Amino acid sequence: MPAIISVSEVIPPFEITQKEASEFARELFADSFKDIERLLKAFQNGQIEKRYFVKNIDWFKENHSFEEKNYAYIESAVVHGKEAVVKCLTNPIFLKKNIPFEEIDAIFFISTTGISTPSIEARIMNHLPFKPHTKRVPIWGLGCAGGAAGLSRAFEYCLAFPKAKVIVLSVELCSLTFQKNDLSKSNLIGTSLFADGIACALVCGDEVNKEEFSKKAASPSIIATQSNLMHNSLDVMGWEIRNSGLYVIFSRDIPHIIEGWLKPNVTRFLTEHKINLGQIDCFIAHPGGKKVLDAYVKALDIPPFMNEISLEVLRQYGNMSSATIFYVLRRYMEMDIPKNSIGLGTALGPGFSSELLLLRWE
Repeated sequence: MPAIISVSEVIPPFEITQKEASEFARELFADSFKDIERLLKAFQNGQIEKRYFVKNIDWFKENHSFEEKNYAYIESAVVHGKEAVVKCLTNPIFLKKNIPFEEIDAIFFISTTGISTPSIEARIMNHLPFKPHTKRVPIWGLGCAGGAAGLSRAFEYCLAFPKAKVIVLSVELCSLTFQKNDLSKSNLIGTSLFADGIACALVCGDEVNKEEFSKKAASPSIIATQSNLMHNSLDVMGWEIRNSGLYVIFSRDIPHIIEGWLKPNVTRFLTEHKINLGQIDCFIAHPGGKKVLDAYVKALDIPPFMNEISLEVLRQYGNMSSATIFYVLRRYMEMDIPKNSIGLGTALGPGFSSELLLLRWE
């Protein structure tokens, strides 16, 4: 089956501690909420320690037009996206030798935090020597589920074209969607949670001679995928697009929705492949937040330790939307996971929706 051979991540240049972010929010929201100190507890309760952004904190204290923010998105997405692609195809942890850009058959580009036509991967192709007939598949609007969905679409592409090498590039610059004048609780919670992240994965088809360049004794093959959409749930998560940009929609009911909705979908998915939850060795969960990770444990009845890597990524980087699951996946891939170990990848996004991947180390 198609396998994930290499994963890279790029850390944006500006580190902001959660204490600094909390002080920023107090200054911004104090006049709008009488219970501001209670609300600010979200910054500590979420267990995030620090996050990274493409702009320094003073930039967010000023007003910026949608045009200015989107220009910053394009500029930073090209610079950091290019770096992530190079790192993925030259990563000495996963690769014996570099993968030439000319050998990449398709680029799946994932993002939900800015708008660009031509899309970002086309702009990057003007900086790196990809062949001109490389297929481009930009995917916009899947939010936090986008990284898992991108891997799923790459898997399907490699099933159709088993000689293919493809990359999945995720660039999420959540900070650039920040609305200084949005004094809603959703914006305050978003300010406590979201961050910028960039990541890239290399997926190869069955007929690619992976032994020539893959360094790890075992890499995760994608066995199957499943997409799920909850009808009539458009108000759970997403953007409201206004004149000044993207305004976050973020329901407080998300953890409760997970508890009641996710397990039947996961159980159905695993049962189709004659696997039960007790056989899962690696739980590769997008850490949407501490409450989301807790909801996974409760809904799926899994031991809390299976969330440790996801929780550590959340602590160190926050929620980077679609890019976050790549950060989690990379840490699993850096370990010496035994052959035939089973992994379950899961991410939740707007729609309300979920993306599931069944993995086996081979």
